[in-house]
Order: sequence, then structure tokens, then C-alpha cells
Amino acid sequence: MAATLTANAPARPRKLLVSRRTRVGILYALPVVVYLLVLFVYPILSTLFLSLKNTDGSLTLHWYVDALTGINLSVLFTTLRISAETALFSLLFGFILANAISRLKPLWAGVAMLIVVVPHFISALVRTYGWIILLGDKGLVNETLGWVPGAPFQLLYNEIGVVIGTTSVMLPYTVLLLYGVMRGVDRRLLAAAASMGAGRVTIFRRVYLPLVAPGLASAGLLSFILSLGYYITPALMGGPQQTMIASLINQQVMKQNQWNGAAAEGVILLLLTFAGLLLVKVITSLGASRKKRSAS
Repeated sequence: MAATLTANAPARPRKLLVSRRTRVGILYALPVVVYLLVLFVYPILSTLFLSLKNTDGSLTLHWYVDALTGINLSVLFTTLRISAETALFSLLFGFILANAISRLKPLWAGVAMLIVVVPHFISALVRTYGWIILLGDKGLVNETLGWVPGAPFQLLYNEIGVVIGTTSVMLPYTVLLLYGVMRGVDRRLLAAAASMGAGRVTIFRRVYLPLVAPGLASAGLLSFILSLGYYITPALMGGPQQTMIASLINQQVMKQNQWNGAAAEGVILLLLTFAGLLLVKVITSLGASRKKRSAS
């Protein structure tokens, strides 16, 4: 009996300690939880309920049917297409830049990354107007290409202008992601492949590209997700055919006073974003598991 009491004696203080730590942890987490509930969960639930509410207060799916038909569906497809084009060009130019920077010495790599990232801290409105000046009929680009037949080229108020503007916004994100992945590649693997007689193309295709593929997928999906909500750049550099879903929501709220339809569009955009983030998570997990298998 005495032995049993002695064995159970340390368990009680330990339980009290754990419960105290739990209470302190809950107390510390409470402000964050309240913050998320008030500024994240509540607005999302309010938007969801608004999108399901009819003009007479009853529940309906009319606004979702309206959002997925006619011109609204066309705007959604335009948004997906421009976002995909932005992700593609961001990956293309970002891969070239990140690959070049990852081969530099740390000092010069830091300077190059600073040049890439600093423009991101300039206001999006200022950058957009800068592109409008550069791409105009009398802008630097058309003046430089004045000797090319067909100049001046129409580089504004069409899809070309929108993609140029959105790609410039997304490029720093892509370069940062890819640079981190490329700096983590063990260059000894490339040297080992070269010592076994593999050519540059084979090394790139069979060794280097599989190692950076998860980073490419994550960067591309991140560019796509962020591009879905673009408003300023498409509104200023595009035309009526390049209306994106953020501009449509603005028109429905400010001009048509159609909050229910705008809420449905917002929920659809949110679902697309969540689906993209889930896909990023899956790809990242697959890349991590593949790296573990290759290391073992």
C-alpha cells in the first residue's frame, strides 16, 4: 500500500503542472483566436450568408447560378486564363533569374536579390502607371522598337499589357521561392552526373529539374492564386475584354448595389484560392517525402 502511494505521488504535481501550462497557453492564445474570429471567420461567414440570401430574406442559390452563367462566367474564365498566363511567365523569367542568381557568390547574390525585391515595395499604383508610360505609343519600349515593321505596337489596354503588369508584380515572389530551392540543391550531384559522362541537357533534365520541381510547382501555384484577386493592374492596363473577377465585384457593389451577387463572386474566388493553397500543400508534402526517400 505504501509503495503504491509512493508511486502515485509524483503524478499529481505533474498533472497540476500540465494543467497550469494548458491554462497559460490558452490565455496566451486567446487574443489571437479572438482576432481571427472577429477579422477572418466572421467576415467570411457573413459573406457566405449574404451570398445565400434572396432579396426577400429566404435562402437561395440564385446568385451562384448567376455567377456561373453568361457574362459572369466569361469574366471568371478570363480571370483564370490571365492568372495562368501570369503564373507561366513568372515561372519562365523567375526560373532564369533565380538560376543565375543562385550561381553567384553570396555577396553578389544578395545585391541581385535586393534589386529584384526592392521594386516590390513601391506602390502597385505607381508601378502600374510606370508601365503605362513605358508601354505607351510614345513610350520607351515603342520608341526603342521604332525600326521594327509594324511599330508602334499596341501594348496597352489589351491582354498583353495586363499580363506584362501582373507578371512584373509576381516576379519577386517567384524569384524568392525559386532562389531558396535552388540554393538548397547539392551541386555535388550535378558534378557526379557530369563525371559519369552526362551532358548538360541530361543533367538538367534528369538531375536538376526533378530536384527543383516542387519549388517550381509551389511558385507557379502561388503566382496563380495571387493573380486571381488582382484589381489595379487589370483595371488600368486592360480593356473591357480583360475584366477580372475583382473588377466585376467592384462594379456590382459600387455601380449596381448588388451585394448578394458580389458576395457569391467573392465566395467562388475564396474557394478557388483555398483549392490552390491545398494543392500547394499537397505538392510540398510530396516534394518533402521524395527528398526524404532520396536521402535515405
